[in-house]
Amino acid sequence: MLNDDEPCVRMSEKRTYDLMERTARFGEAVIAFARKIPKDAVTLPLIRQLVRAGTSVGANNCEANDAVSRKDFRHKISICKKEASETKYWFQMIATAVPELKQEARDLWQEANELHLIFGKSFQTAGKEKQA
Repeated sequence: MLNDDEPCVRMSEKRTYDLMERTARFGEAVIAFARKIPKDAVTLPLIRQLVRAGTSVGANNCEANDAVSRKDFRHKISICKKEASETKYWFQMIATAVPELKQEARDLWQEANELHLIFGKSFQTAGKEKQA
């Protein structure tokens, strides 16, 4: 869990925890950020979409870790990658809708981008044939 004195924007500075912990912290940071967004007719749908996509990254990573086959693992990892990509989009839309949160959205966008790249590489690696 995020500590009150540990801002979520500093998340990218910490790389010592594993991917399960990292995606959980990312989901928590998305929730904390969403709570800061002023609610109106424009932002409410953006908030819903951001929270759904941002928390789905970690949930699908959990499913990937419990995969029953390589094919199943690759499928779940591909969903993680897609959700991270979608999360980046929603951060961009929120930065446009609420300019005062642009920097924090940008910092979280960067974490979503790094997760997108990690899951993309994991998907590629899992698709390679085992070397005998």
